[in-house]
Amino acid sequence: MVVLITVIHVIICAFLIIVVLLQSGQSGDIAAAFGGMGSQTAFGTRTAATVLGRATTWAAIGFMLTSITLSVFAARRANRTGSVLEGTRSAPTKSVPAQQKPPASVPQPAGPNR
Repeated sequence: MVVLITVIHVIICAFLIIVVLLQSGQSGDIAAAFGGMGSQTAFGTRTAATVLGRATTWAAIGFMLTSITLSVFAARRANRTGSVLEGTRSAPTKSVPAQQKPPASVPQPAGPNR
């Protein structure tokens, strides 16, 4: 089930990328900057905005639904198994050598030099 939703999610992501890149911006594209209006003739002027806009909306809704569904499945799986790191071995700890006490000061004999 998770694999099927993941495949659908990837397809929706690719479709969403393509649909967003096909849309023209609000200010027009590079052809409009040089006075050419040939870029709007492929899909028409107004219908392209509505068709691509609706496709973007539905693809975004599908993307959100599959994302939420995959996150719910991941949360249920994590609760069932415990921790993500449960099956891994921990790194061996390095033991620090014990601190050696400095040698006790040897009392100096009292001599004539003092």
